[in-house]
Formats: sequence, C-alpha cells, structure tokens
Amino acid sequence: MRRLPVHWILLGPTLLFVAGMALFPLGYSLILSFREWKLAKSNTAGGFVGVQNYVNLLTDDPEFFDAIRVTGIFITADVLITLAVALGAALLLHRTGRLNSLARTLLILPFVMSPALIGISFKFFLNAEYGVLAHAIGVIFPAMKDSVWLADPTLSMVAIVTSDVWHWAPYMTLVMLGGLASIPTETQEAARIDGASSWAVFRDITWPQLLPVVSVVLVLKTVFALKAFDTIYTLTTGGPGNATKTLAYFVYEQGFSYYDMGYAAAAAYLLTAVLLVLAGFYLRLVFAKTR
Repeated sequence: MRRLPVHWILLGPTLLFVAGMALFPLGYSLILSFREWKLAKSNTAGGFVGVQNYVNLLTDDPEFFDAIRVTGIFITADVLITLAVALGAALLLHRTGRLNSLARTLLILPFVMSPALIGISFKFFLNAEYGVLAHAIGVIFPAMKDSVWLADPTLSMVAIVTSDVWHWAPYMTLVMLGGLASIPTETQEAARIDGASSWAVFRDITWPQLLPVVSVVLVLKTVFALKAFDTIYTLTTGGPGNATKTLAYFVYEQGFSYYDMGYAAAAAYLLTAVLLVLAGFYLRLVFAKTR
C-alpha cells in the first residue's frame, strides 16, 4: 500500500477545517441563492426558483439600487481619503529619528482595534449631548454646534467614513512606508543636487516608483470598504433611513431582519462577484510586481 506523504498528513486537519468553515458555507449559500426560503415561515429551505432571486434584485428592488448608490459614495470617499491620509503620513514619517520610530509603532494601535468597538466609540464621541468629538467640532465650527450627527443623512455618512479612515489609514501608512523604503535614495539625492524642488522630486521620481504600491493599497482598501459592516452596524445601523445602508448591510438586513435567506444569499453573491473581480486585479498587481 502506498503511504501518504507526510506533508498531506500534517496539512489534513487544516484542510478539513478550511473545507468545513469556508468551502462548505460558500457552496451551500450558492445553492441557497437559487431557492426560496422565508425563515419566518419555515425552518427548512423551499423549492428551487432558478435565478428569480437575482432577477428580482436587479430589476424590481429599489432598495438594492439605493444600497449600491450608498456603497459607491462610501467607497469613493473612504478610499480616496484613506489614500491621501496614508500617503501624507508616510511622507512625514519617512525619516529617521526616535519620534518617527515611536509614531510608526503607535500607528498599529487603531488597526488592531475591533471595528465594532470603533463604531461604538464614535457613537459616544458624536453624541449631541455629551459627545467629546461633537462638542469639539461645535467649538471649532460654531455653525455645527448642537448638530445631531447620527440623525442627519450627510453627517452620518461623514461619521462612518471618518471612523473607517481612522481604522485603516494607519495600516495603509505602514504599507506606504514600506514602498517608500524600497525606492533608491540615490535618484532623489541626484535630483536635489541638480536643483529640483521637493515637489519636483516627489512628482517625477518618488510618485512613479511608488505607484505600484499605491495601486495595491487602492485595490485592497476598496475590498475592505466593500466588506465594511461592523462599524456601520454599531454606529448608524444603516440609518437614518437608508442613508448609510451599504450592500453589506443590505445583505445582513435581508437575512437577519426580514429572514429571506435565499434573497440574502443572492445579494451576497452579487457582492462576492465584485469582490472576486477586485481580488483578480489585486493578484495581477502583486504578480506583476514580483516579476
């Protein structure tokens, strides 16, 4: 009898765990997306309805399209602001010194915090009666004094974007710092000797060499923004109204508020299709960079 290689024996428990915790739920939810299942009426899945759940989503559900619009606004603001903050912070911290080393160490703290905890914290900070952040903003901008942040559609969107940027910008800054460290200093020093300004050095030398890293950060942050749920759930619960109801929250609401499991699975797979496309872009960027 042929013996199994040792590495397969050692990998066996891990592969079984991945199959049970990831592959099986993915396959089951895909099958579920083609079935009708109202959990409030029955604890077992109903019959197959083909692509009807997908057709209803794409042709007869204004809330789904509104969630797409909200997601687009959230992703655009979140990704661009995170990218700008991370790039600016990386350029400031790309120097030697004890203070910069300490700042780099502290940067990881917001990232390791739970997104749910961040949402709860910002909910207290922006409370109209006792919120420290809401009071500080009211002092700096008197026109915003006594503003009820989480009851205003625009301000609630600003709140979830701000909380997500605060969570992810430090991590992206560290990624940017890694990219800056890989750029040869000789070209920058030669340009300065030739009389180039700091802006010219950044525009003509640093930015072109940093662009692959920026592209990776852009794709990664877009994926993370599409999946954002914890902060939205704890901070705004998709409100006021549907002002902050993203696609991820829409999927949750269909499944665990309306108990329409088949419909929720179909919406989740439409979101997954977008994530797979972005994952493909990410892999192409990574493999292109390693060649």
